[in-house]
Parts: sequence; structure tokens; C-alpha cells
Amino acid sequence: MKPFIQVQDAEMVFTTRKGRLQALRDIRLDVQRGEFVTLIGHPGCGKSTLLNLVAGLLMPTSGALICDGREIATPGPERAVVFQNPSLLPWLSCLDNVLLAVESVFGGREPRARIKVRARAALELVGLSHALHKRPHEITAGMKHRVGLARALAMEPKVLLMDEPFGALDALTRAHLQDELLKIVARTQGTVIMVTHDVDEAVLLSDRIVMMTNGPAATIGEILDVGIPRPRVRVELAEDPRYGAARKAVIDFLYTRHAPVEQAA
Repeated sequence: MKPFIQVQDAEMVFTTRKGRLQALRDIRLDVQRGEFVTLIGHPGCGKSTLLNLVAGLLMPTSGALICDGREIATPGPERAVVFQNPSLLPWLSCLDNVLLAVESVFGGREPRARIKVRARAALELVGLSHALHKRPHEITAGMKHRVGLARALAMEPKVLLMDEPFGALDALTRAHLQDELLKIVARTQGTVIMVTHDVDEAVLLSDRIVMMTNGPAATIGEILDVGIPRPRVRVELAEDPRYGAARKAVIDFLYTRHAPVEQAA
């Protein structure tokens, strides 16, 4: 089966005041349609840079990235990005914040009534049908992140790109949104690439975990096939030996074979 996303020998070099900084080297990664892949590694390993390359927000210094048979050269509505900060416009309601994204993709092609239906359906999908007309200051941090996710889903992207979307949340809220994301991905059968620093989150959500070596000049050190069937239930996974084995493999990579730079020095 031909990969849905291909990263072919990608390299990323930034020009800084101190000279050239090679963030990524020799990145080769194939992602299948409908697959959930997480990128994990220590700070500075280039995982967000790699996500931005797939998003088309950065262009590689060398190499190529392909999505659905087309080279990635610019951002596009088929690749929606969810950042750690949902960045909602404070003067707009939840519904209107989502409508902005829907209109950017479907405006001019569909009537306003149909666009509103899309926005409402996305908010319903993330469990916010009761908060359509609330403004950001009237909802919790977790709800704001759900609005950000709804905004991305409403664009009906082929690929959902998530950059530590739950990293700033408390543990209970993060766990709740992880469980919601599992349900949403099961319903939509979408392709997801997600950056995380949380080992348990990676194992819970992923089909495969891409483990990055330390930067600079980071590359893919190892790819772990999680091997846990779906649907997944958090409380059941706690005693699943496959969960424990996957978690141990990631921790061994990150803290034994590729310890943080500060500790390795």
C-alpha cells in the first residue's frame, strides 16, 4: 500500500545569529491513511519542526514531503493544525470561532446555512453543543482546547496535525480530552500526527511512536509499533502487558539510550 504521507530524506537547517543550525537530518517516514502517529523526544529534538514541515509552514532545506500523492509546498486545508494554545478570538462565540475556519475552506462553495451546520456538527462532535454561544472567557481551559479541535475537524482535513495540544492542561483534563480524542478518531477514521512529550499519552493514542534522537541534527532513532488493538479503554490498558512493554520501550529509548543532553554531558 502506498503511504499517504511520505517524508523523503528531509533536512532542516536554520540560519541564526550564530550561524547555521541543523535541526533535522535524514528524516525518512511513511504514514498510512488512517494511522495515528506520535513524535516524541527531548526538547530540541525537532519534533515540532518536523510537524511544521508536514503542515507546510516550513520548507525543508533538502528532501521532499508528499501528502496524498502531492508534494507539500504550502499550508493547505487538507492538513489542519491544532497547537498547544487554541488561540481563540475573545470577542467571538465558540460557534463563530469555528465558523471562521469553515468559511475559509467552504465559503463561496456552499451556502451560509450549510457552513453553520458544519460548524455546529464539529462542536457537537467534541461535546460542546451546549456552549455554542459562549465566549472564550466563559468556558474552561479544557473547553477552549475542544473548540480548537472542533475548528480543525470542521475543515474536514485529510490529516490532523497536533502540536502538544494538551500539554498545558492539568492531568485530569488532559486525560479526559485524550479519551475524547480516541473516540473522535475512531468515528472519523482520520490520519493524525501528534507531537507529545508524554510517554503514557503516546502509548495510549498511537498506532506507532516515532522516537527522535537529541538535537541538534536530530533524526528518527526508532519507530515503535504499539500493537494494541482498538478500541482502547484507559482503565483496561493499565493491566495490559502490551501497554507496559510499549511504555518501557519508549522510556528505555529516551532515558537510557538517548538521555537528555543535560544528563549526558
